Amino acid sequence: MNGRKLAIMRLMDSRKKFTARELAERFGVSVRTIQRDLDALQEMGFPLYTEVGVNGGYRVLPNRILPPLQLTQNEALGLFLMIEYLQQVPDFPYGSMREHLAEQYFSTLPQDVQDLIVRMREHVTFVQHPGEHAEMLTTEILHAAVDKREIEFTYHSRKGRKEIQAYPIGIYYENGFWYMPARHKEHVLLYRVDRMQQLRVLDSIDESIPSLQSWFKSEDDREGVEVVLQFTEFGTRLAHSDVLFQSIQGHEWRGLVPLEEFPFTARKLLAYGPEVKVVSPEPLQQAVREMLEKSWSQYS
Repeated sequence: MNGRKLAIMRLMDSRKKFTARELAERFGVSVRTIQRDLDALQEMGFPLYTEVGVNGGYRVLPNRILPPLQLTQNEALGLFLMIEYLQQVPDFPYGSMREHLAEQYFSTLPQDVQDLIVRMREHVTFVQHPGEHAEMLTTEILHAAVDKREIEFTYHSRKGRKEIQAYPIGIYYENGFWYMPARHKEHVLLYRVDRMQQLRVLDSIDESIPSLQSWFKSEDDREGVEVVLQFTEFGTRLAHSDVLFQSIQGHEWRGLVPLEEFPFTARKLLAYGPEVKVVSPEPLQQAVREMLEKSWSQYS
């Protein structure tokens, strides 16, 4: 593809509509030359269509094919590895295109780079532990969050199945699962996306719904209880990679935790086994003991 065709693709992406004469004047060529360029782009798959009439011109379809990237070899290898990684993430937004993208991208690379990728794949892998998601919902949730629209869905919690209406704030991926914070009535609650089914986007819009990034930065207005944890040397190393406890200082973690989050916090602490001890408060100690007793009772 020559430089003029690439420039036409970028220019068409930057504006809704152009006439062939406008493009010819911009590039200093004849109208006929521009029309040949546009015909060639359409044959390559660039989604142009023509509007006839006085106010007509060439327009790009909304779901257009974007111009190719100009990458160095190392950048091309890095991009391919990123695509490989994303293929392991369950229910990734727009995930249906991942395999197609990997195949299409791979086929456009020079043969020597393809050969290098084939050899490289024997020496790298990405280990994920995806659950069995009943439905692929992240794309719909993401669109609803951007549009600030209410959604309705069936949720399978530990207490049974519920029908819920809420405004999604966004989605984030952590430890093999997608999570959706959403405003339900007057509170923001956290839902696991793989436990959601039969999602429907409603017409209601609430412009006051924050973005996910602003929600992450906002302070929790719930009253918290000070929690003090003592980690071992190994537990400290684990805590540094844990979003909840990564603010650990030395071998001690201190923070305010709302009472309603104690069951969740206790379950997280159980994963550390003997590498952590709850110094205070007593209700969290009790929550950990009760979970340990339930686990032990299965073997007694």
